[in-house]
Amino acid sequence: MPPVITGFDYRRVPVAEGVSLNVAVAGSGSPIVLLHGFPQTHLMWRHVAADLAADHTVICPDLRGYGASDKPAETGPDVYAKRTMAADVVALARALGHERFALAGHDRGALVAFRAGLDHPEAITHLACLDVLPTLDMWEAMHGVTAAVGFHLYLMAQPPGLPERMIAASADAFFGHFLDVWTGDPEAVPADVRAAYLDACRDAVPSIVADYRASAGVDVEHDLVDREAGNRLRMPVTVLQQDWGAALGYDATALWGAWASDLRHATVAHGHFMAEEAPAEVASALRDLLTR
Repeated sequence: MPPVITGFDYRRVPVAEGVSLNVAVAGSGSPIVLLHGFPQTHLMWRHVAADLAADHTVICPDLRGYGASDKPAETGPDVYAKRTMAADVVALARALGHERFALAGHDRGALVAFRAGLDHPEAITHLACLDVLPTLDMWEAMHGVTAAVGFHLYLMAQPPGLPERMIAASADAFFGHFLDVWTGDPEAVPADVRAAYLDACRDAVPSIVADYRASAGVDVEHDLVDREAGNRLRMPVTVLQQDWGAALGYDATALWGAWASDLRHATVAHGHFMAEEAPAEVASALRDLLTR
């Protein structure tokens, strides 16, 4: 059996036609939903979730296409659009009895959270995004040889077929690469959790690629519409990021500030997997956000 978040109740919740999410729930009080990143599952929140559950209802799903959640076939660009995945999250919270909730996401989950904040401002009370730029800004920031750090973005942006075959042929090496090079403290991802991540990714190559492919197509289109319309995040927003701007030549605070009026942006010294490397710091930042 894969590891679980101790003290959390597990269930499957239908969120769309033919799609149910695997979700861990615990605690009581105002609700917060925590969305995982790549190449992970909801387990990445295990420390932060346990901390927050002392005084909040904490909801940790596997995103569609990841972990033990359903993985619908990519029959069109909208199946793994962040707009669709954001709608999953709103439907999940509603099914659990929460019309309004705080939302925090890391990496891919942060892109889903960002889209949820724009599409569902009536539902999202507070928003936190960890170690990403909005999709549109991310592509605009990648240029020249410095973009090599994001080679996987370009690989998985290709039409269906080749990226899936290439990744499936050496899945553990591919996904394990990111667990190795993005981790500041290797001990933060113990062997059993690492094995659970690799097992989950190995079984989800087509849907993970579809998620990334959407971010090179339909997600950009949605962001462009919102940028041109001047749409902004209406709720308090916290962003925690590594100092990617120094390496890639952009001002992260300014980029995020264009999307959020009530913004607190902080640069951290941890690796990409900050919720596992510095859970107390991340939990503190989320608690601070929830007081705003």
